[in-house]
Amino acid sequence: MNKTLIKNATIINEGRTFTGSVLIEDDKIAAVYEGDVPASAGDATAIDATGKYLLPGAIDDQVHFREPGLTHKGDIASESRAAVAGGVTTFMDMPNTKPQTTTLADLEWKLQRGAETSVANYSFFFGGTNDNMDEIRKLDRSRVAGLKLFLGSSTGNMLVDKKESLERIFGEAGMLIAIHAEKEEVIKRNIAHYTGLYGEDLDISFHSKIRSEEACYASSSEAAELAARLDSRLHILHLSTAKELSLLSNKLPLSEKKITGEVCVHHLWFHDGDYEQFGNRIKWNPSIKTLADRTALREAVNNNTIDIVATDHAPHLLSEKEGSCLKAASGGPLIQHSLIVMLELAMEGRFTYEKVVEKMAHMPAELFRVDRRGYIRPGYYADLVLVDPKETWTVAKENILYKCGWSPFEGYTFHHAVWKTFVNGQLAYDNGRVNDGVRGMEVRYS
Repeated sequence: MNKTLIKNATIINEGRTFTGSVLIEDDKIAAVYEGDVPASAGDATAIDATGKYLLPGAIDDQVHFREPGLTHKGDIASESRAAVAGGVTTFMDMPNTKPQTTTLADLEWKLQRGAETSVANYSFFFGGTNDNMDEIRKLDRSRVAGLKLFLGSSTGNMLVDKKESLERIFGEAGMLIAIHAEKEEVIKRNIAHYTGLYGEDLDISFHSKIRSEEACYASSSEAAELAARLDSRLHILHLSTAKELSLLSNKLPLSEKKITGEVCVHHLWFHDGDYEQFGNRIKWNPSIKTLADRTALREAVNNNTIDIVATDHAPHLLSEKEGSCLKAASGGPLIQHSLIVMLELAMEGRFTYEKVVEKMAHMPAELFRVDRRGYIRPGYYADLVLVDPKETWTVAKENILYKCGWSPFEGYTFHHAVWKTFVNGQLAYDNGRVNDGVRGMEVRYS
């Protein structure tokens, strides 16, 4: 039996912060000690974590690792390495690859690829289309994070736009439905309006005018109405507007919510005034909105209207990010820096450290009913992150692990650093080095 004792850490878990130690035996947490460690733990390999924060590994419910078919941007191996370097121990990958993950065979290929190459724990969404309900019915619900629907076109167009298809999916899927909500008709109308006024060569400042608040709310509100009418389980991804928060509620515990919401770190960090400095590097779908929207989203995290914080990690080559706002690719790499971004905001007083852990580890585990992850508890998998809260470092080319080789945070100096990351009890990342011999596990759902 392999035993590791993480000693004297500042443990942040389940709304509490205290000094304690964690004993790992093989892939599980064997014990959590507050105060003195019993002599029985003395034969374990000890790590002195004095002055370090010990957190449960982050669970990211929305990534695009680009495999298969788009692997010049990223792949499961490269992006899972970046994940563990950022303290993310579990990811849920999206289906808009080539081929799209819309058949059981394509899902099985991805699961096998994850087993072969992922340093982090891995899971995959299944993609809904206008005509694959028969495949959806055959899914093993314990092996998929949920069903992903694109209600607006994005990278690898999987637009579901037929009313009868949506009715059938919402009425018959019997599983969590996660949506990209932007109304295609509104987007097209806005494109026609602004190109009619200013021509085709629109700069990045037009992106949030084209993919507007109206485009988001029109789509998400329709999905919420459909879910309520058909008693479906709806999860609205990457919320970007204050208006959409009216579709959510904090009146019920998460376990009783039928409609839940996610916000991504870029919508909590940037606002549309940042386009001038960062240009297409912060072009995402949905778009970065106003300062008032960002303020509302932050407050919704704090008051539990928004349930989880994730990334929508979506790497592109910088060459693909060039051109007008109608031509430049939407999306960017985030997973190596997401936890650090949130800890930076906690340091600034925007969130508590306990809230960051709740929204990035506890609540994703609860929302998706992940088996024994997301908490520091005896019997749970030892997915753990040690953070140095006093290390100052600057994001630069030489410390970026994304295959695409860039980050929207390049040049920014952070004041926390991931020191060590454990995946199922294995040291997957250690002070700047990824252990490429580690393999994550397939995530299971109850």
